[in-house]
Amino acid sequence: MLSLLGAFSLLSLSLLVALFNILQWLMAPYLVDAIYRVRALDEERHPELHRILDELSERSGISRPRLMLAELPIPNAFAYGSPLTGGRVAVTSGLLRTLELEEVEAVIGHELGHIRHRDVQVMMFASFLPSLFYLLARSTLYPYYGYYTGRRRGDYTALALVGAVSMFIYFLLLIFTLSLSRLREYYADQHCASIVDDGGRKLAEALAKISTYTSRMGRAKTLGLGSFKTLFIADPDRAAADVRELRYGGRDEELVRSLLERRLTWIDRFLELFSTHPNVVRRIRALMGQ
Repeated sequence: MLSLLGAFSLLSLSLLVALFNILQWLMAPYLVDAIYRVRALDEERHPELHRILDELSERSGISRPRLMLAELPIPNAFAYGSPLTGGRVAVTSGLLRTLELEEVEAVIGHELGHIRHRDVQVMMFASFLPSLFYLLARSTLYPYYGYYTGRRRGDYTALALVGAVSMFIYFLLLIFTLSLSRLREYYADQHCASIVDDGGRKLAEALAKISTYTSRMGRAKTLGLGSFKTLFIADPDRAAADVRELRYGGRDEELVRSLLERRLTWIDRFLELFSTHPNVVRRIRALMGQ
C-alpha cells in the first residue's frame, strides 16, 4: 500500500513539474518582454538590421523571427519564443551602441543558431529531471526535519535517505544540464561561423567587446538582469571574471589577441562547471580555431 502511495506521489510530482515547465515555456516570452522592456525594433530606423535578419534567416533555413529591442544598458542579445508568440531575436540598446554593424550581424547569426537548433525546447526538456529530483528531495527532507525537531521523530530515516539521494542526483543532473547549456552555446557559435561571412572573426570580436564593456559597467548596472541569463549570448554575471587583468589597447584585434593569450586558471575551469555559458576565452579560441 505504501509503495502504491509512493508511486502515486512520484507520478503526481512528475506531472506537476511537467506542467510547470510547459507553462513556463509558453508564458516566458511575455515575462521576458516585461522584465527587459522589449518591443519590436523599428524597421524604418534600423533597415540594415532587418535586412541582415532576412538574409541570415534564409541561410539558416528557418522562418524569419521577429526582431526586437530590449531597453537594457548592457551589450547583449537573446533568442526566445513559444508557440504562442513565435520565434524572436532581441538585441539590447547597449549592444547597438557598443558593437559595429558586422559584429551585430554575427550576434544575430548566433541567436538564429539557437532557434535553428530549438535550444529553448531542448533545455526545457533537459531541466525536467533536475527539477523533479529537487522537488522530491524537498518533499522528503522537510517532513523528516519537521518530525525530528518536534515531539516525536518517528521512523523517518528511510525518508531522509531518499531525500539525500534525491538531492545528490539533482546536483549531478544540474551539472549535466549546465554542461549541455554550454555545449548549445558552442553549437550556436559555429552556426554563426557557417552562415555569416567571416563569422568566426566577427563573433569573436563581438564576444570580446560584450564581455569587456559589461565588466566595465560594474555590478550595480547589471544587478537584477540575470533572471533569464541563460538566454543571453554572454552571461553578464561572469563578464568581470572572464576578462579580469585584461589589457585592452582600443583595437578589436588587440582585444581578441589579449583574450587568446590569457591563461585559464583552475578557478576559471571550476567556476565554469556552474555556469550556463562557456568561458569567453574558450569560445573565442574555438571560433578562431585554437
